[in-house]
Amino acid sequence: MTFTQRNYPGKLIAVEGLDGSGKSTQLYLVKRWLELQGSRVYFTEWNSSVLVKKATSKGKKRQLLTPTSFCLIHATDFADRYERQILPLLRAGFIVLADRYVYTALARDAVRGLDKDWISKLYSFAVPPDIIFYFEVPLETSLSRILDGRPALKYHEAGLDMGWSTDPYESFRVFQGKILNEYSSMRSKYGFTTIDATREIHIQQAEVRRLIAEKIDIPSFRSS
Repeated sequence: MTFTQRNYPGKLIAVEGLDGSGKSTQLYLVKRWLELQGSRVYFTEWNSSVLVKKATSKGKKRQLLTPTSFCLIHATDFADRYERQILPLLRAGFIVLADRYVYTALARDAVRGLDKDWISKLYSFAVPPDIIFYFEVPLETSLSRILDGRPALKYHEAGLDMGWSTDPYESFRVFQGKILNEYSSMRSKYGFTTIDATREIHIQQAEVRRLIAEKIDIPSFRSS
């Protein structure tokens, strides 16, 4: 995948990992840590643009989304947030925290059978993150965290649209296993910084903060 070149003073930190890896919790803690230091920081998360929210909701509810339409809706969501939030704030000198980035699309859409080169070109306008934290956790651990106490899995969340299994839990297991394989193939290619997500939350957070401080001059991002 060929990224757009960096030409801005801000920094971009992204987190990736299986559902249940704890990545969102860790990124939230990073956000609070930076805010308490007075840093200029902004948080954005996957599939959160109001531009396509209604269309996504309706498509999922009626089970109308094909792998291609699913991919294009998420790409539209990302492009909207990228043009309105991510890139302007990077240019304004913010630290932007992204809960999932283009690698989520590369993993999930590839698992749904779409061509990887086509997906890469679709997101080629995006700039590369300065740090990509990949929260590594065994599949069984991820599944137990998600399924523990969950009354039911949603249709697309479980990958039921792919026909791997009619049982939502088995389908989810297959889906997440395939996504894990895709992430594994991307780790060295895109320079993921791997975090052992089986450890205590505070231990992970200490490592994440140390790695950020090593690569980013945090005091320079404090609001004057």
